[in-house]
Amino acid sequence: MLDSKGFDLWADGYDKAVGLSDEENRYPFAGYRNILSEIYQIVLSRRQPAVLDIGFGTGTLTSKLYEQGCKIYGQDFSLRMIELAQKKMPEARLYRGDFSKGLAAPLLQNSYDFIIATYSLHHLTDPEKISLLQTLTGLLKGGGMILIGDMAFPTRASLERCRQEAGSAWDEDEIYFVWDELQKALPQLRFLQATPCSGLLTLTN
Repeated sequence: MLDSKGFDLWADGYDKAVGLSDEENRYPFAGYRNILSEIYQIVLSRRQPAVLDIGFGTGTLTSKLYEQGCKIYGQDFSLRMIELAQKKMPEARLYRGDFSKGLAAPLLQNSYDFIIATYSLHHLTDPEKISLLQTLTGLLKGGGMILIGDMAFPTRASLERCRQEAGSAWDEDEIYFVWDELQKALPQLRFLQATPCSGLLTLTN
């Protein structure tokens, strides 16, 4: 698993690497742009919402939302990615921190219309995912929504099929969403499959 220094080194080539995987419709980023587009459309259904992005990377999605007048908050643990994102979004409130250990204190003082996480939470164990999502749910405004686009599967069997197809490309250090397992602790969690290896998970307040 990449640490913060690893992500710093990867930051400048990150968007290109993701785009190539998406264009070739292969693991791990097949469906990436379609998922981000779906999140974009949902967020912009509300006028100038407050949006918290967990693991925003270089700001690929949030910079587009920022351009549409959204009030952007975010946390990432790569200083280099924060620098790149801040250039795109000068007035966004971006904080450095390892979200497996919780949110930066200033982010806990606000409430949000949408909380988004795109291809970032697969670095957390399932108990860490559950704990973070429970915390995030408490930060939503009335009618707010958590939107998670990531490598995700409806069942463990579907994950295993993807693992076999990916072969040596499979990342054993990453912990992907298995919806029917997480739903036991998060009964309101919903899942829309986008590709055999990805999907959109939602939680509504």
